[in-house]
Amino acid sequence: MNTLRPWIDRLLRHSIALLLAVMVLNVVWQVVTRFVLHSPSPYTEEFARFAMIWLGLLGAAHGVGRHTHLALDLLPGALHGRARLRLNRVIQILVLLFALTVLVGGGSRLVWITWMLGQTSAALEIRLAWVYLAVPAAGLVMTFYCVCELLTAAPRADEERKEPAP
Repeated sequence: MNTLRPWIDRLLRHSIALLLAVMVLNVVWQVVTRFVLHSPSPYTEEFARFAMIWLGLLGAAHGVGRHTHLALDLLPGALHGRARLRLNRVIQILVLLFALTVLVGGGSRLVWITWMLGQTSAALEIRLAWVYLAVPAAGLVMTFYCVCELLTAAPRADEERKEPAP
């Protein structure tokens, strides 16, 4: 896990950066074609929307991995030692359950249904399943990060137990 995590972090960071750059170029092209050339490009709005979906979900997964996601840290900030480690473990388990059931499970079902129905986008004419694949993909990455955190939290808990209480 420790050798895989940096590779996934790097892949995720580069994917997010590339998506953001492509999306910015796409939106600039949309503005140029609409206001300068007075002939709006038909695909740019839809592409920007699909890129934003992937960017948001992959960014959320990256935030889970770096612990920079939106969180209420009032209770963890008040706890110390083993109580804080236990709370963090419970939080990781809840995030893991959400990622597995809602994102991976529900997202996979959404991808499967739209693939079987053959739904395509209006302007780009690509299968919507490719767009919706961002949901289970982000869920899998979040699951990976939660499992890594749970596995590395166990040695930290052992170290906490060895330290004398103040």
